[in-house]
Amino acid sequence: MPPAPIPSTPALGGSRWNTFPAAGTTLTAREFFTATEPLLQGIIDDNALTSADSEVLEGQIRAALALGTRETSLPLSLGPDSASAARELGAQAETIGQELASWSTEALERLLTDPVPLPAGPLVVRSHCYGHLLTPPAADLLRGRRGGPVTMQLYNEWLHQMVLLRDALLPFTNWQNVPLLITPTGLRHTEPARDAFLTELLVRQIRHTSIVAFARNVVTGTSGPAGYGFEAGGGTALPAVLDQPPLTAPRHLLTWRPDPAVGEAATYVPEVQDYYAAPRTLVEDLPPATITSGPLSARTVTAPVADGTRTARIEVTHDGTTAHVDLGQALRGHRFTQREDPAAGDASGTADAWSALRAPGLVWTQSGDVTLDATGQDDLVVLALLGRLYPENVTLRPAGRSAARTTADGTGPSRLVTLVDPAQAH
Repeated sequence: MPPAPIPSTPALGGSRWNTFPAAGTTLTAREFFTATEPLLQGIIDDNALTSADSEVLEGQIRAALALGTRETSLPLSLGPDSASAARELGAQAETIGQELASWSTEALERLLTDPVPLPAGPLVVRSHCYGHLLTPPAADLLRGRRGGPVTMQLYNEWLHQMVLLRDALLPFTNWQNVPLLITPTGLRHTEPARDAFLTELLVRQIRHTSIVAFARNVVTGTSGPAGYGFEAGGGTALPAVLDQPPLTAPRHLLTWRPDPAVGEAATYVPEVQDYYAAPRTLVEDLPPATITSGPLSARTVTAPVADGTRTARIEVTHDGTTAHVDLGQALRGHRFTQREDPAAGDASGTADAWSALRAPGLVWTQSGDVTLDATGQDDLVVLALLGRLYPENVTLRPAGRSAARTTADGTGPSRLVTLVDPAQAH
């Protein structure tokens, strides 16, 4: 008996707008956008769209992906008093939304003259509504003049996939390079995780662990322990500050770092979950400052995976002596650190950064503002120092900048001011 023929890939058309495998596949944002173009082609074909209609649909997608519009799909109100995580994610939403809208405009113009073939016939899909509002001109075009149920279902599905795409990319600085898990329902499998993520973003100060959990879901489709980063097959997602100066790096966003050597999934967790319980050392009890020759050197070292989690440390070395700082605490310290605080003033005392790095527990002070000079050190050494300071009333400031404390701040808690090179402010 001859072998059974191998079935060919189903053709696009009918009720099929993609050929993603049931087990899912991995695509970048641009690749997934291209894969949704059959939906746009179906809208063009069913509604007999022309170039004259492009302006209407461009206005619709820009309104849906923008913040502060009637049609916004992300009702996030931002102001000078907004939490830093909300400001960072809001800026991401605007940047990514504008880029996706530009891709959409280009795709519509191209598909009008170079259509996607639909050999299985005109595209007709059932799209469950998610409540996205249409601009009046778009509603007239899609539901009124030439539109109807088929066009509206096609557009609803495409628009929702774009919104899901924008939201899935929010946690990542290098969002165009992130490998997204895509299933036959596109990105609809991310809806439960997205709902939890956006609910927390919109109703409270979102936790860093919640940003990481959502990022992990859109890359792997799975959940895991709470942590400050994760790794999955082919790469690692960790806070952006590991590649950027601490003074200017985002506090809450992640960067995807491809690494073919990464196999199993794991979550990065801090060595001490509750830093309030960690031992402390008063900065006044540190050894006196010593003269160090040259900058300190630093590198990150990871521990083996255990029960789906792993820890990591920053090793700082000087003259054959090594200090170890938990990477999770360093990143936590960076998120909590104030930057160029105009009320920081000139510190009343100084402490040695190398002594602080070798101190047991977390360093803090109760005897007036204290300066730790980290000028001339690389970014990873500065990050390690932030991980050794108790994360309360810590300020990063470029060397040479200072301001007088206000009267209102005179009775506040003492501060630890870390000086860094002015170049890190750019």
